[in-house]
Amino acid sequence: MEAHGGYRGADWSPDRLMFHQNLETFAERVGLIVGLQANGKLNQDQAYDQIKLIWKQLKQSRDELLKRD
Repeated sequence: MEAHGGYRGADWSPDRLMFHQNLETFAERVGLIVGLQANGKLNQDQAYDQIKLIWKQLKQSRDELLKRD
């Protein structure tokens, strides 16, 4: 389930590619969490907490990978 689309930005760099992949992973995981919540496997608070955690991870990734931009 780790199929990522290609990054086609004019400002391509290995770090931007990695962040792009992290962003796609974030979006996929949010979709899964929402699906679990909608099917009653997670309550709203659990879903929120999980999304908040992966959001923090994405922000940390951005800060580490794109700090030179």
